Order: sequence, then structure tokens, then C-alpha cells
Amino acid sequence: MAEGKEQQHPQYKKDRDTANGLLAAEPTDFNRAELARMRIRYDGFPGARDIQADLDKVLERWNLTEAELFEQTRQIHQIQTIYKASRTKGEDWS
Repeated sequence: MAEGKEQQHPQYKKDRDTANGLLAAEPTDFNRAELARMRIRYDGFPGARDIQADLDKVLERWNLTEAELFEQTRQIHQIQTIYKASRTKGEDWS
């Protein structure tokens, strides 16, 4: 594959919806976990620049750095279960 070529992420459509929701959302525990999950998914991904830019906007809107977000979500995951075991609407790290 040529360097610099934009790729389409297989979860793009679903992730676009998630990013849109996060743009309008308050920073609840679930929304922080979703933002962290999406940041991890798209870290270094050569495409979906619109989603990556929107995730940056959410961080800025919530007055968080990525390091602060990850620290908060580590704490959240230590004390509660954010995602259910069901794969239909639960955690999706792919």
C-alpha cells in the first residue's frame, strides 16, 4: 500500500454516529469510556480524519487532555462495568 493513502475504517459508519453523539453529549462515565475507546481505535489510523478531528473537538469541549481522559477512564473501569457482556450493543474494540 502506498504511504499516505487514506483508508476507510470498517467501523466508519457506526463510529461516525458515535462521534456525532459525543459531540453533543455531556462527559458522563459512559461517554468518557466511549471517547477513550474511539481515541484508541483511531490512534495512528491513516484515514477517518473527520472522526479524528471530531474526537479532538470533544476532548477540547470537555476540557480534557488525552492523558486526563485515559486516567479517568482507567478509574471508571476499576470501579464499575461500563459495557455489558452482550456484543450486540457492548464493547467493540475492533
